[in-house]
Amino acid sequence: MGNIFKTAVLLGLLTSLLIVIGGALGGEQGMVMAFVLAMAMNFGSYWFSDRIVLAMYGAQPVDETTAPGLHRVVRHLATRAGLPMPRLYVIPGDTPNAFATGRNPEHAAVAVTEGITRILDEEELEGVLAHELAHVKNRDTLIMTVSATLAGAITYMAQMAQWAAMFGGGRRDDEERSGGGMFGALFMAVLAPIAAMLIQMAISRAREFHADATGARIVGRPWGLAKALEKMEMAASMVPMQATPATAHLFIVNPLTSGGLATLFSTHPPIQERVARLRAMTI
Repeated sequence: MGNIFKTAVLLGLLTSLLIVIGGALGGEQGMVMAFVLAMAMNFGSYWFSDRIVLAMYGAQPVDETTAPGLHRVVRHLATRAGLPMPRLYVIPGDTPNAFATGRNPEHAAVAVTEGITRILDEEELEGVLAHELAHVKNRDTLIMTVSATLAGAITYMAQMAQWAAMFGGGRRDDEERSGGGMFGALFMAVLAPIAAMLIQMAISRAREFHADATGARIVGRPWGLAKALEKMEMAASMVPMQATPATAHLFIVNPLTSGGLATLFSTHPPIQERVARLRAMTI
């Protein structure tokens, strides 16, 4: 419940930040515009995000005939989790990774890279697939889509505020120029996108921890996923994956991890912390 409450609070902060930016740009009309923009973007992402991201990575659908082993494992885990059988996809590439997408359990899809089936044994693969089904079960696929969309809308409106400050500054009165208006423009142009990124990062990290724990309970043991995460992190560092920052939060292992200070701003918790929590679990 702690993670669920934290996620709700953070989503509320993202929404509030978007409305504040809209209000600063255009008063009440700006707030209405921000709300309409958020609704339109969320509507589009709700219905089409799964198709967009699957096409982006060239994911190919597979069935019981073309991938019998993968299909068997997912069906078994979906039954244990009380979920409908999701659509299955394979992404070309040697980097081991996986993600789940879809607006709800009835329209879910699970995608794995070709590389993941080469380096993981069945116990480890079960752990990864259970983690992805946990995202479906916990409705994380929708939560993360909404948070990414809101963060994108905030960044877009912050850019609008920056241009408005650049070209509308001369029309402000002396009081605005004395500090308040300039600070507001600085906040919109710089601080708002950073705040949105940090909030989205916090949401993503909370959902990853929750999915690790839920996935371990689905499969009935935590060590398969723990070993898989260690293997996948090592393999990903040796064979980087071509991924976009907008979709990095979807993957079980961050495809953009570069170590050092970058991990502080990662959408994923450190692998070592995830593994430690899994090994400390009792099921």
